[in-house]
Amino acid sequence: MAMATYSKFCILAFVFFISCTQKEKPKYTIGFSQCMMSDNWRKDMYQGMKRELSFYPDMSMEMKVANGDSKKQNEQIQEFVTQKVDLLIVSPNEKDANTSSINQAYLSGIPVIILDRRISSTKYTAFVGAENYLVGQNAGIYANTLLKGHGTVLEISAAPNTSPSIDRHLGFVQALKKYPAITYSGIIWQNDQLDQTLPAYLKAHPQIELIYAHYDRLALIVSEICQSLGLRKKIKLIGVDGLAGKNEGLDLVKKGLIDATILYPAGGEEAIKNAVSILTKKPFKRENKLFTTVINPDNVGIMLAQYQKIREQQQSIERQTYKLLDLSRIYSSQKKAVGVLLALLTLVVLFGAVLLSLLREKQQSNKVLAQQKEEIERISAQARQATEDKMRFYSYISHEFKTPLSLILTPADDLLNRKTYDGKEGKRVLELIRKNANRLLKLVDQVLDLRRIDAGKIELLTATHDLVKFIQEIVNDFSFTARKQQIDLQFIHQLPELPYTFDAEKLDKVLFNLLSNAFKYTAPGGLIHVSLTRSADSIKLIITDNGVGMDAIDKAHAFDLYYRGSQSASLGSGLGLALSQEFVLLHQGEITLTSEQGKGTTFTITLPYSPPQDPIQLTATPAFDHSVETETDTRVVDAASSADQSMVIIEDNSELLTFLQSRFAGSYRILPAETAEKGWELILQNIPDIILSDVTLPGQSGIWLTQRVKEDFRTSHIPVILITAKGGLENQLEGTEAGADAYIPKPFNQQLLEVKVRNLLGNRDRMRRRFSNEITNPQQVQSKERKFLLDFELLLEKHINSNQLSVENLSRELGMSRVQLYRKITALTNKNVNDYIADYRIKKAKQLLGDQAKNISEIAYALGFKDPAYFATFFRQKVGQTPSDWRNS
Repeated sequence: MAMATYSKFCILAFVFFISCTQKEKPKYTIGFSQCMMSDNWRKDMYQGMKRELSFYPDMSMEMKVANGDSKKQNEQIQEFVTQKVDLLIVSPNEKDANTSSINQAYLSGIPVIILDRRISSTKYTAFVGAENYLVGQNAGIYANTLLKGHGTVLEISAAPNTSPSIDRHLGFVQALKKYPAITYSGIIWQNDQLDQTLPAYLKAHPQIELIYAHYDRLALIVSEICQSLGLRKKIKLIGVDGLAGKNEGLDLVKKGLIDATILYPAGGEEAIKNAVSILTKKPFKRENKLFTTVINPDNVGIMLAQYQKIREQQQSIERQTYKLLDLSRIYSSQKKAVGVLLALLTLVVLFGAVLLSLLREKQQSNKVLAQQKEEIERISAQARQATEDKMRFYSYISHEFKTPLSLILTPADDLLNRKTYDGKEGKRVLELIRKNANRLLKLVDQVLDLRRIDAGKIELLTATHDLVKFIQEIVNDFSFTARKQQIDLQFIHQLPELPYTFDAEKLDKVLFNLLSNAFKYTAPGGLIHVSLTRSADSIKLIITDNGVGMDAIDKAHAFDLYYRGSQSASLGSGLGLALSQEFVLLHQGEITLTSEQGKGTTFTITLPYSPPQDPIQLTATPAFDHSVETETDTRVVDAASSADQSMVIIEDNSELLTFLQSRFAGSYRILPAETAEKGWELILQNIPDIILSDVTLPGQSGIWLTQRVKEDFRTSHIPVILITAKGGLENQLEGTEAGADAYIPKPFNQQLLEVKVRNLLGNRDRMRRRFSNEITNPQQVQSKERKFLLDFELLLEKHINSNQLSVENLSRELGMSRVQLYRKITALTNKNVNDYIADYRIKKAKQLLGDQAKNISEIAYALGFKDPAYFATFFRQKVGQTPSDWRNS
């Protein structure tokens, strides 16, 4: 009871003290540039910012609203820069129009947070907003759910040129591609006559069963139109925003006026949280993608209850704030009550001591809790690491097995599908199959050896052999490969023989693995030396090469199982080195390495040795099948092809690369590469018709290459097929998002691959014929290829009246070479650049001839012709009529 009384006095003293102190001036000022405030969604964004700011009394915010005017918003941003605000939050009106002013603000040193809509630049401190592309995807996925996999959908958007509309449309269309039984009817843009255009469209397309509206308020209009037409029960409706309030998304779903809404969070609170972290120098995320989900009749009640709870809590906070203000005013009138003040100050001191004691107890409790938390996190991290190691093992082993399986199954299918057989070719294919079957068997043996070592069930089967002869035979097995690659391979020793007791099978695997790695990373013309020395108590076996070497990180993890270093080592290499170390340890020995990047690597095996006291009976050295390349191996020679179409093939496995070359060489001009970087150089130099690439490559990956191809306007039209051992859904999604036109997992069917290639080239040919007969419409730009043609035609329009219009000048302005421009235009339109320019001039001439006020000479000069007579001849050659005859016809 006494404690409660003291607590009340303490609270009163605190409030009185606060009221007596001068209100502290805000420490930070945040400028907020809002593109508009005409809808409830942006009002909700502003309210969220105010709610969050209420927790930070040392921060204030000033908002400027541009009312949808990009120019005005740029001026307001400049005003904030002039004010030297501490941080600027911008919700852009247009992606491109506001980029320059935002860049200037960022470069002036002011932290900038982009809210809701992205800009055409990365010069900002942080981004907060939901992904409109993901909103569209969710709408497409839920459309399939509502239609149960079958039906026709219609899309309605408010504005064709805004980034939210574009991204929501692309995400929706991309999602629908996964459901072949769902038909996409098209898109209607909202306008003043939507109540006329939509009924007319629905009448012309009675099969429409679902409409996706980009905004909830737009969905309400559509719902009312469908209700008036008696189609509401037939047509499902999906909106976007998911706001609470009358006639907002949640209310519409609850009333049954629409079937679902996609939550599009405003992000006001998150923007202020990031602003606080930035201003107070705390860690923050640069990219803050907000959560989005589908709200339907099943969960709308929960969402409404949550919004209601938040509203009640906000009202409670506001009431408490008003009460505190009232208390402040009451106690401010009692400043002169010195006696009361002294009594309250005494209570504050007393309770300060109590609070200090409680604080110490709390700190002690927190310390114990922190220790417990650290222990839990440590155990959790160990469990997570164990799980990751397990998943990495399965992922690596699957990836490593699929390449030799591809070189077994694909050639085998190829043989089975042939109607006639060539003995020499059949033998070559069978040798390829056998070689990769042995490679697969070796991998399986290594995995089994590793399993036996982990289980502690592997033992040495020792016998006494001549170690010199044993090593010499293993080195001899690599002699053909050494001669072929012009590598100086030597076995250096001074001992006629060296009796030694060891497990021949295991030591053979050690030496074979080390020599295989040496050959793998030593360039032609290099050296690999194996030396053997003996001392009184040890034997040293040293394998030295002058290959690519290792950096410090690779050296530290060289014997770690499954480690993939900068040399992109395979699972076989990782297993081989790990097993080599285990086998050497079983012999009571030690294996070490020294390496320097660019200079080479040296492995040193040290084995214990004691001179024999009595004569030793040597056991014959056993022979092991190493599956090393010999003189009987044959190789596929890429036959020269005179084919018109070219193909770039990028594959780091030389055997698979050779096989693919041999299969496609008869139909395409093949340009091979073993890395993504070399492949990109070939692509830019040759502008091929199609690209075939592995995903996992040394250095950059096939995903990186695909993104470069699709983002560069010089190459964006080229189809890309990715072949990979990573066949999981997430990997296919990654490849598709990068822009790949097809994604084929290993092992693959060669016939399927060839059909994919033909179909992609056929589709591109049909696209080229379509582009050759039309002028692009700015309102229908839906691909990078069409966008490129639009930019090209705008450039033609800019220079149409110049007699200096030439391919050289055009290519220079487009930032590409003359050859690249020729190949790009020809690939897209089936016309060369000069014919395309001539056709454009004819179409422009026809437009100008429709204006009776212009005479023929004026039109000729407007089209860049010096001589009207030459223009008339040019027009007659192309159209079959003179300009005057065409105008009068």
